[in-house]
Amino acid sequence: MESIVALMSFAFVMSITPGPNNVLLMSSGLRFGVKRTLPHMAGIQFGLAMQLVMCAYGLGLFITENPVLLNVMRVVGTMYLCYLAWQLRKLEIKDRASEQKPFTFLQAAAFQFINPKAWLMSITAGALLLPAFETQWLSIAMLCVIFCSVGAPSSGSWAVFGSLLREYLKNRTALQVFNVTLIGLTLFTAYSFWS
Repeated sequence: MESIVALMSFAFVMSITPGPNNVLLMSSGLRFGVKRTLPHMAGIQFGLAMQLVMCAYGLGLFITENPVLLNVMRVVGTMYLCYLAWQLRKLEIKDRASEQKPFTFLQAAAFQFINPKAWLMSITAGALLLPAFETQWLSIAMLCVIFCSVGAPSSGSWAVFGSLLREYLKNRTALQVFNVTLIGLTLFTAYSFWS
């Protein structure tokens, strides 16, 4: 029981804190609303579950034992986060966003494999928390269920928050402050992988 509580606490903290998924979900909630962001949210949970399974079956250990691979993942993740920060500078609220499209389910799932925070979550959960359960298949199933059941509402709250900000951010100054804040959170996430 203590292991489940520890796993739930870890999943909550990792899912609710700022990171690439949450920044993208807030941006999507702001631009498209919660309903159009649902496939994005579901794709994150699916991609994370696949990553958890892979790490539990040894990929996490392989990555952590290969410092060159770990550094390559950090560099690629950092570069992508810097690219996201650069793109966020152009974030605008439009009454009709028909020419723009939110992340699809598959795009969001695939994004987890270049998301450094998702890798950190999966490797840590697989290495530290997985052995707490008796059988491997039960451990992996519990890991996925707990991460998805805790992670979905935690990260989904960022999309809801973004959608609630829509009216307030029609003011140009407020939107600029918001963009700078999102860019700062994204760059801080990139920095945190090296500290």
